[in-house]
Amino acid sequence: MGNKLKIKDKRFKIKDKKFKMETGINKQKNDFKTRTYLWTLALVKLIEKMPKSVFGEVVSKQVLRSGTSIIANYIEAKAASSRKDFTNFFNYSLKSANESKVWLALIRDTTNNQKIKTEAKKLLGELEEIAKILGASLLKLRGRK
Repeated sequence: MGNKLKIKDKRFKIKDKKFKMETGINKQKNDFKTRTYLWTLALVKLIEKMPKSVFGEVVSKQVLRSGTSIIANYIEAKAASSRKDFTNFFNYSLKSANESKVWLALIRDTTNNQKIKTEAKKLLGELEEIAKILGASLLKLRGRK
């Protein structure tokens, strides 16, 4: 009753007396999940601005599928029943990130709309960072780092 959960939109700051801040590795994992989720939301907003041409429709569907797959497979990895499944879901997430780079580059390089071009560039930059984190995590999981 007295402790209402308040969420501010700036990076999901949560104020609740019952909520305990996570530290160390758990905080990093949640930061990555939040970062990836926010990237996915920005992708959806970009797709909504895409032209309704044949090319726009096809590329929008492809990047939506591959882009949302990144966070979906990351979440699935958390619920994996074995280390092998965990690693496989991380691998799927990285593959989806790499595929999304192609679609975003096509959007960036073919659009005449400056707002769409700018947003695609920003999403590509953030996706590069997300892919690097996933790649480094995979190397560590496979014992190569």
